Amino acid sequence: MSTPHQASGLQGPWRRVIYVTIYEIIAIVASGLMFVLIGQQPQESGVMAVAASAVAVGWNVTFNSAFEWWEARQTVKGRSIARRAAHAIGFEGGLALILVPLMAWWFGVSLWEALVMEAALMVFFLVYTYVFNWVFDHFFGLPASAQVGA
Repeated sequence: MSTPHQASGLQGPWRRVIYVTIYEIIAIVASGLMFVLIGQQPQESGVMAVAASAVAVGWNVTFNSAFEWWEARQTVKGRSIARRAAHAIGFEGGLALILVPLMAWWFGVSLWEALVMEAALMVFFLVYTYVFNWVFDHFFGLPASAQVGA
């Protein structure tokens, strides 16, 4: 197993496929349960969780590609707490802009109610995204864009 400080590790398209697959499986289960916990019907919650996951996959590929493009051009390499926090906030903020109108329509609630639901989910997902990225990098190594000497 590689560590985040080694030049090897999972890279390229396979890194993204594995990352997105693991992340979204956990996210579907967690968000479906969270929708039920905040009062939505189980069937509607499950469909919304899968739809949100599909949107998130597209956003994930787009956002992470752009983030790694930016990251590769930075003079300071590695993933500091600040860089990880910026990544999590950027990802979740962009996703919220897409999902709030979708949730309002699907659940038949106002944009404000959907925003409140999304805010509750965002608290969970900000922490989840940060922790997931740290654990993923620990097991698979840092992407080339964040490695010293890359």
